[in-house]
Amino acid sequence: MKLSHTRVVMLTAAAVLIIVPAYAGDPSSPADVFAKLKMMEGTWNANLEQTAGEPHEEEAAPLSSSHEFRVSGAGSVVMEVMGAGSEHEMINMYHMDGEDLVLTHYCAAGNQPTMKLDGEMLAEGKTHFAFTGGTNLKPGDQHIHSVTWEWQENGSAAADWTSWSDGAQDAVMHFVLTPSH
Repeated sequence: MKLSHTRVVMLTAAAVLIIVPAYAGDPSSPADVFAKLKMMEGTWNANLEQTAGEPHEEEAAPLSSSHEFRVSGAGSVVMEVMGAGSEHEMINMYHMDGEDLVLTHYCAAGNQPTMKLDGEMLAEGKTHFAFTGGTNLKPGDQHIHSVTWEWQENGSAAADWTSWSDGAQDAVMHFVLTPSH
């Protein structure tokens, strides 16, 4: 079957209309955010831009790295590998807990902070995960305390990883992720 030029253009436009909105716009529920994270499955190029403070040595990341996203557990979890293959490789696990979306960050510093998607901030159009606790953390220990995601219409994404130490913010690491082709 030979497709006409008009039909090819229409099919391509339909595909773009289906795919681009999946990355663009603000999700309105934890399930929407989880669906966006699932759509990131694959390898992404990540450029790190230090926006505030300085990370501790054990959290220092290369200026550019690879982030890999994988959906597992029959679609119940998204695993993000930050700095895949590097000596500072870290893993993030995103999953639903009832109606809540939670994130555990397995840090190169040896701790595992847990965060939950902030519903009030989501209502304001911000995809923000706030600290709820963690393991291998003593009071005052440096740790990732929050993560804010933003998806762009061009298919890229940005994430601000905020670390705390001694009860206060000490660094924000801004990652810009673009799909690796």
